Amino acid sequence: MTLSGTQTPTRHRYWIAVMLFITVVINYLDRSNISTTVVAMKQEFGMDNGQMGLVLSAFGWTYALGQIPGGWLVDRMTPRVFYPILLVLWSLATLSMSFVGTLSSFFFLRALVGALEAPSYSINNQVVSSWFPNKERASAVGFFISAQFIGPAFLTGLLFWLEANYGWRSVFYATGALGLAWGILWYFLYRGPRESRLANQAEIEEIKAGGALVDFGAADRKMPAVFKWDDIATVFKYKKLWGVYLGQFAITSSQFFFLTWFPTYLMEYRHLSNLKTGIYASIPFMGAFFGALCSGFVSDFMLRRGFSLSTARKTPIITGLLISSVIIVANYVESTEIAVLFFTIALFGNGLASIGWSLISSVAPQRLIGLTGGAFNGVSNLSGIVTPTIIGYLAINGNFAPGLAYIAVVALLGVCSYVFLIGKLEPVEK
Repeated sequence: MTLSGTQTPTRHRYWIAVMLFITVVINYLDRSNISTTVVAMKQEFGMDNGQMGLVLSAFGWTYALGQIPGGWLVDRMTPRVFYPILLVLWSLATLSMSFVGTLSSFFFLRALVGALEAPSYSINNQVVSSWFPNKERASAVGFFISAQFIGPAFLTGLLFWLEANYGWRSVFYATGALGLAWGILWYFLYRGPRESRLANQAEIEEIKAGGALVDFGAADRKMPAVFKWDDIATVFKYKKLWGVYLGQFAITSSQFFFLTWFPTYLMEYRHLSNLKTGIYASIPFMGAFFGALCSGFVSDFMLRRGFSLSTARKTPIITGLLISSVIIVANYVESTEIAVLFFTIALFGNGLASIGWSLISSVAPQRLIGLTGGAFNGVSNLSGIVTPTIIGYLAINGNFAPGLAYIAVVALLGVCSYVFLIGKLEPVEK
């Protein structure tokens, strides 16, 4: 048998990154699909923007509240088993939205999707932390984060076409069926580093030496002790962790505007047709896609060139949040095309700032990475409640300008969080 020291390491982890990419595309399709159906649903159910904002926030309530229990479960279950269970269940809930006949039933199913998707990014972080060494981790995070913009960037037009030709319910049928199929495939395709037959021992030793937590998520790893309230207190008592949490809240606030209200803004505030809305709504997400790709690769490049971990990770995020704040300029231009240009620049910045997950394994107590990830995603995704609701009520008379100002201010507050609260990137507990 060939010794691992003389083997050429395989590169199976890159296939793992592709699997995460596909999963995140589906994940974000199932949370953003509603944005293409808002106008039709308002007409069918007789709602104004304020009421619709509450419906759009249903996902955010359960998604945010599910982060802590979801992170706790991630520390105790393997990605091979837990992810397909969640994928299948949230896809069935999405598919069921195409059959409901009452607003309350739709609200319940939308909230159920939020609860079931809650652990997903903690699982993504678990997979990346176990498969990728430090020098590649931001690139891997940036790659799978970029996938969240693929659906809105390249599939929004298709969803509008489905809605126009087959009704708004067809959007939920199609996206739910896609997730159901991928959930089954994930179970048969994914293995952790220790269980994989496609990654040789040389690759496992290489990534472990580079800082990959190859036993994180392994089927035979020692599980954490039973639930303790002290662990909850731990992930909320450090200023450093709050800096990461609040910074991510700023990032996701902008995302939730685009994932919920942006097509309605184009149709009702800019008076675009259904077809033009489908085209124009997708353009800013292309900027976000390239921003997210640049973010991870730039961060890892800086790390390889000798910059400190803190500088390499925080620089793209702070720069991206500053760029995100230019969204307010759209309030001062008459041309819809110029406004969309500034939306694209702003969402490029948002993509550039989107590697916050790469910080979790650097600052969290190692025994509580999943729980810390849950707290991180829980606080940040309170924006899924706050953003749709605030913008819905600010725009109750059809004026979206105050909502864009709100997004710009929150982005600048995110910059302050990274500059003044986080400090050096190192675990809060050794």
